[in-house]
Amino acid sequence: MRLLIHNMLTSVVKGVKKGYPLIIKATKVETKDVAFNGEFIARMIPRMEWSVVKKAAESVGISDLPDEIVPDYESNEVFLKIAHHALLEVEVIEGSLQCPESGREYPINNGIPNMLLNEDEV
Repeated sequence: MRLLIHNMLTSVVKGVKKGYPLIIKATKVETKDVAFNGEFIARMIPRMEWSVVKKAAESVGISDLPDEIVPDYESNEVFLKIAHHALLEVEVIEGSLQCPESGREYPINNGIPNMLLNEDEV
C-alpha cells in the first residue's frame, strides 16, 4: 500500500463517526523506484491532507517531509521529488491499518489493504 492510497482510506465500521486517518502499523516496508512525474504529484497535492501524509510518512521511517506544503509547490522540483518518494516509492507490504475511533484493524498483505467488513460491522 502506497501512502498516496493511505490518504484516501477511512474506516466505515458501524458506529464510527470519523474513521480517518487510519493508523499505519507496518511490519514490512519496501522502497521501489517509480518514474518521477512532477505534474502528477502537483495535481495530487491539493487533494491530500498534508498533515496526514506527514504523519503516515513518519510512521514508515520518512522524516524529510516539510510540516506544510511549500507555497510554490507546483514548480518546486525538490519538494515534488520528496513528495513523490513518500507517496509513490515507499510501500507498506505487510502490517495493518487501525481505525483511530474503534480500534478495528484492517490487515495489509502483499501491499494490499483488506478493508472488507464483517457482517456485524456494517
